[in-house]
Amino acid sequence: MNELPMDKPNLLLVDDDVTFCSVLKPALEKRNFQVTVANDVDTAMKLAEQTEPEYAVIDLRIGFDSGLEMVKKLISLDDNTQIVMLTGFASIATAVEAIKLGAIHYLTKPANADEIVSALYKNEGDASVAISDNPLSVKRLEWEHLQKVLMQHDGNISAAARALNMHRRTLQRKLEKRPVKE
Repeated sequence: MNELPMDKPNLLLVDDDVTFCSVLKPALEKRNFQVTVANDVDTAMKLAEQTEPEYAVIDLRIGFDSGLEMVKKLISLDDNTQIVMLTGFASIATAVEAIKLGAIHYLTKPANADEIVSALYKNEGDASVAISDNPLSVKRLEWEHLQKVLMQHDGNISAAARALNMHRRTLQRKLEKRPVKE
């Protein structure tokens, strides 16, 4: 008697970096996921409606769109979707918002497939995470403050720049830089 193979869970991978997706997709498939890839929010939403993913890995910046909006839309489709936010532009403000919107984890790039899979299956917090003895640097504090103000203005750079009493292009330039590593 032949046994039916176990269905692989659907995973939606949303990232505008085509090369990154072409490397991560087969790595996740080897870890027993049925992976669907989208490189923009519109395609991602169409695929999400078709495939009803149990899992999603979403980049914070998808072209000019926010991955936070994608998290919100996916959760509105199915609040049981396990979502990991992945970003090269990590900040406390975006991490907090991602979790509030329904993501279960927030990882910084570069993250490998094992770290992503571990995050997808980790539903509880870890009270044993080490607490740093050092305060944030001034540059990191500035980055965090800019992110917080940007979130308060729903991602509107012009409105955030006005609130910061800063020229819009100056703010854009500061936001394009990667955050300072601690």
